[in-house]
Amino acid sequence: MILYLGTSSLVKLYVEEKYSDVVRDWVEKAEIVATCRVTYTEIISALELRIKQNDLSKSDYELIMKRFAQDWLNLAIIDFDEREAGSLVKKYGLTRFAAIHLSAAKLIKKEHHDISVSFSSVDESLRKAALTEGLKTLNF
Repeated sequence: MILYLGTSSLVKLYVEEKYSDVVRDWVEKAEIVATCRVTYTEIISALELRIKQNDLSKSDYELIMKRFAQDWLNLAIIDFDEREAGSLVKKYGLTRFAAIHLSAAKLIKKEHHDISVSFSSVDESLRKAALTEGLKTLNF
């Protein structure tokens, strides 16, 4: 199984949040863990926000970033189709990054139609759109 993690799910591997244990379990069961190339920037942004909100110390940030940078090398990094992402924004009312993630996951499914692709995001509207687009979704 290929597990596609949106940023909201991937960050749970590095910061203890509700459902972090669930995401870790899914990752352990997956043959391949994939995400879109924009996730790198999104993770840094999410961690920087936590520092500004005093939810994360600088030292913890440094440790997390070191681990994330190492893990990044083992993820399947997927591109996206910008035209399709634009149409997904209009079709489902998704945010720009949600549409980018859905477009990336759909590219995996298109290229590997013989392998099960499971999609994970905390965003319920994104999960519903992914389901409508024919992806198997993992719900929290």
